[in-house]
Amino acid sequence: MTTPRGFRDRADDSFLTLLGDIPELVRNLVVAEINAAKAWAAKTAKDAGIGTGWVVVALFFLFWSLPAFGVFLIWGCHEWWGWPVWAGALLVFGLALVTAVVFVLLGIQRFKRLSRRENPGQAIASDVKMVKDVRDDF
Repeated sequence: MTTPRGFRDRADDSFLTLLGDIPELVRNLVVAEINAAKAWAAKTAKDAGIGTGWVVVALFFLFWSLPAFGVFLIWGCHEWWGWPVWAGALLVFGLALVTAVVFVLLGIQRFKRLSRRENPGQAIASDVKMVKDVRDDF
């Protein structure tokens, strides 16, 4: 007898029959979990790829908006303060150069922090050396 969802009514099965079905049920459960994990990974990868694409497009427009902002600042220095165009351009160039130097210094500081950390491979090697030294003492 089957239920409306197509499952068999197991109420009349013996205990040994039910025990014999456990390996198949566990296998089916593992296969279903693996398939669910594959589907989740595929959907997550697709969403991450599309999200990355949108961020790349945003960075493209940001990249081209920076020169337009620079031109705006140069024009603004010329119009608002009466500076010559070359002076405004020199100011914008100087600001960009100082900003780049600040970010380079921040990056160098971060890389120095990286070199101070202990590599996991070095930690394992030092642990093995310590165990060998203790072993040699006995």
